[in-house]
Amino acid sequence: MQSQIKFRLRIYRDEVIAVGPGKVQLLEAIGEVGSISAAARRLGMSYRRAWLLVEELNGALHEPAVRTATGGAHGGGATLTPLGLQLVAHYRAAEAKARRAAEAELKGLLDMLAP
Repeated sequence: MQSQIKFRLRIYRDEVIAVGPGKVQLLEAIGEVGSISAAARRLGMSYRRAWLLVEELNGALHEPAVRTATGGAHGGGATLTPLGLQLVAHYRAAEAKARRAAEAELKGLLDMLAP
């Protein structure tokens, strides 16, 4: 059996998760594929769920993280704004820093697990 550690950093705005691992993962997928629907398929979620997460995230920020274009002859799409790119970078850097800072404690916890 393989053990792993997952940090679940969440930033709440009132009772709503403004920024969290699922939203950041969705942003990364949108950045890679250029579409909310394609990102949703990649992550195994419905388009509606992905759209609601993007709307929730955009509404929690002082400017949007995702910019969308409606379909048409050339299709629609979605791109990350500069703020969206910064959000992903800050989130991933915070995760990495937390992991490094807690390295000894995490090793101690893993050592306590049965083989």
